[in-house]
Amino acid sequence: MFEINHVSARYNMLTSFVNAVDDVNFNIEKNEIFGIAGESGCGKSTLLKVMYDLVDYPLEISSGSVRLYNGNSETNYIETGKLKECWWKDISYISQGAMNVMNPITKVENQFFDTVRRGYHKKMTKKQIREKVAAYMKELELSPDVLKAYPHQLSGGMRQRVLIALATFLNPRIILADEPTTALDVVVQKDILTMLMSVQKRMKNSMVIVSHDMGVHYQVTDRIGIMYAGQMIEIGPTDEIFSHPKHPYTQMLISALPKVGDNSQKEGIPGTPPNLKSPPIGCRFAPRCKYAADECRKIRPQMVPVGDKHFAACLLLEHAKGGNE
Repeated sequence: MFEINHVSARYNMLTSFVNAVDDVNFNIEKNEIFGIAGESGCGKSTLLKVMYDLVDYPLEISSGSVRLYNGNSETNYIETGKLKECWWKDISYISQGAMNVMNPITKVENQFFDTVRRGYHKKMTKKQIREKVAAYMKELELSPDVLKAYPHQLSGGMRQRVLIALATFLNPRIILADEPTTALDVVVQKDILTMLMSVQKRMKNSMVIVSHDMGVHYQVTDRIGIMYAGQMIEIGPTDEIFSHPKHPYTQMLISALPKVGDNSQKEGIPGTPPNLKSPPIGCRFAPRCKYAADECRKIRPQMVPVGDKHFAACLLLEHAKGGNE
């Protein structure tokens, strides 16, 4: 349904480039929740902006494209450069920090009016919009009083709920959510995730959730992609990746998670991610990987199948697969 085709994107710093996304390639299926995980600065949010066609200077796409297929047709699609025409109606975006997105001097109700007018080609009266919005807020168990408020009058959790309502109001086919629970306490986080899952289940659309919190992905997603230093290094069913992580980086992420009844001391991943202005030539994780060999610092690993719909990019896995064959 949604194809990310060998996308590379960078930030133009005038005298240099920051290669935030490097040759990322995967698909989003119908009616699935797909997670994108990794450390801060690995390119997750930049990738989501490219997927939404929110590409403005200094961000630029250096290669590849994104395609949103129209219904069931694989020959009729909308791609990078024209996706903005589909905002809200076919594809919507929940960004970090609702206060930074919502107009601070406009009541919530009027922001719904703006969304409907952008998403629908046909004209609707304010009365019709108001009735539809009120009914939808009731579905989401949100008080209609919220519509009369300004964003600053709402709590952080309520603003995030309103942003989700805005993004899903026109029943888009795909929803992109960038750290939807960031800066919220754990109780509110649970409510936000429950709300997202409920909306997705009812609408049967696809959803992409970006989060550095692996616990969020474990609870919510069907499939997950692990990013490191701008590259996708492992992708597969969430249960499979949590139970059988293949890439050394993914293994370290999973092993660092606390588990009920496990009192062992957890260790962080040693070292720091590379500078994306001049990343390593070979495997970008090699400087931090205890399994790295000389060739890892010279050859970029490619994605290889390591299970059912499970892929990882590691030279050790490539050699193991070659030996098995």
